[in-house]
Parts: sequence; C-alpha cells; structure tokens
Amino acid sequence: MDAYQSVGIQRRMRRFFRRDGRALIFAMDHGFEHGPTDFEPVWEHIKPHTIVRKVVRAGIDGVMMLPGMARLAADEVKGDRGLMVKLTSKTSLRPKDGKLLQSQLGYVEDAVKLGADAIAATVYWGSPAEDVMMRQFAEIAGYAHDLGFPVVQFAYPRGPYITEKYGRKEDYRVVMYGARAAAESGADMIKTYWTGSRETFAKVVDAAAGVPVLLSGGAKTENPVDFLKVVYGVVEAGGAGAVVGRNIFQRENPEPMIRALLRVIHRNEEPEEAAKAEGII
Repeated sequence: MDAYQSVGIQRRMRRFFRRDGRALIFAMDHGFEHGPTDFEPVWEHIKPHTIVRKVVRAGIDGVMMLPGMARLAADEVKGDRGLMVKLTSKTSLRPKDGKLLQSQLGYVEDAVKLGADAIAATVYWGSPAEDVMMRQFAEIAGYAHDLGFPVVQFAYPRGPYITEKYGRKEDYRVVMYGARAAAESGADMIKTYWTGSRETFAKVVDAAAGVPVLLSGGAKTENPVDFLKVVYGVVEAGGAGAVVGRNIFQRENPEPMIRALLRVIHRNEEPEEAAKAEGII
C-alpha cells in the first residue's frame, strides 16, 4: 500500500499531466529573472492576470510562477489545472560572479499556502555554486515530499568546466548528465534544454530513468512553426512536453500558439498541420 505522501504526489502530478503522460506548462518567472523588458514586445502581458487568463482560456495544462506572482494571479488558475510555484531565482542585476547561483526566495510552506500543486527549484549543474543549490534542492524536496507534493528540478548545466569539456551548454552529453543528476537527487519532473535532435534528446529522456522530462522553451522563435518542430521532436523522443514562456507571452495573440502546441503534445500532430489548424501560418 502506498504511503499517504505518495498518494498526494501522484494526485498532484495528475493536475499537470493528462492521461497521455504529457503536459504543456506556462512559465512566468521572466519578470524577475530577465526583467520587465521581456514583456516589451506585448506590454499588456506584464499584468499577470491578463496573460494567465489568456493561457488558461486556451487550455494550458499548468502554470509556473514565483511566489509573488502566484499571490497576485493564482486565482486565474482553474482548479483542474496545475499550479507550480518556484522557490529559487535570481535577477539579471546581480554581479557577474553571482550569475551561476539561484537564491531561495520562498519556502515550502509558502507554496502550500498559495495552493501549489508542485514545487520547483533550479540547480545549475557545473556551477561553482552547485553545492549551494544542491543543498537547497535537497531541503525543498525532502520537506515537500514529506507533505505529499511533487518537486520539479530545473536542471540547467552551466559553468566554466562545461564550456571547456563539452563545448556548448546545450551539448546532449551535458544535458543528459544534468537530467540524470536531477533524477538521482529526487526530482519528480525535470525541465531542461533541447539538444538539437530527437535522437540526442531521447538519450536525455533515457538518462532521467522514467522521471518526466519537459523542454525548457527558451527564447521566442520568429517563425512559430520552428518552435512547434522542436516540441514535436521532444515528444517523438519520449519527452513529457514543454514549459514555455517567451514563445507564448511575447506573441500578440498567444492563444492560437498554445492550441497548436497542445495539438503537437497531446495529439502528435505534425507541426505544420497544427499551425494551419490554428491559423498561425
């Protein structure tokens, strides 16, 4: 028989993942991590209620926010959608020698009070501050699991050694390493980089040992079909979907893009077919 905590984790995971085991999650931590300028392409989306209302209306499976935005806009996240609260972050104002550290800006109790269904934290694997973030993640995951909450690790390989040994941080070998480290440190979901091909991303999925792997959406692509192709590659590789921010909120009308992404993720539709069905090409 499962322990009570395990039942809670499973139930809360299902608020993000449909029966196909996949999810599309909207990310909105950019105002803190990158600054308000990320919203300049569509300034009205700087208002959390405005953009969260749009993504929920379009059918998004879940929403990820930092504690302050969750306090302001969590009421827009309907009860059948997942709410993920991320407890670590950093600003772009930080001096260069601190860029590879995410600091804790909230606690598990805060996420619980906000009605979170999952709790997230970032680890920059390979950073000089890796040890600090490992301990943060261990403390967050340990307490969250005790309370029956799934934990998401944003597993991002970043650091000087990575550049020397592997080349680009998106090299599949180092992304694969980060995914494995996330699984071995107790993550229930993993968010990480695209590796450039279905074949290499499949190795990342294998390295995660059954823990769902979600694409980190990254910068906005000018041609929406290009991004749909990446997400299609993730799904074909066995990935569990995507966590997308700029490719949604930096578009004047994000709802057709969300619906096209949902077609790709949940219906396995070809990118061009999904884009045409939603009128974005």
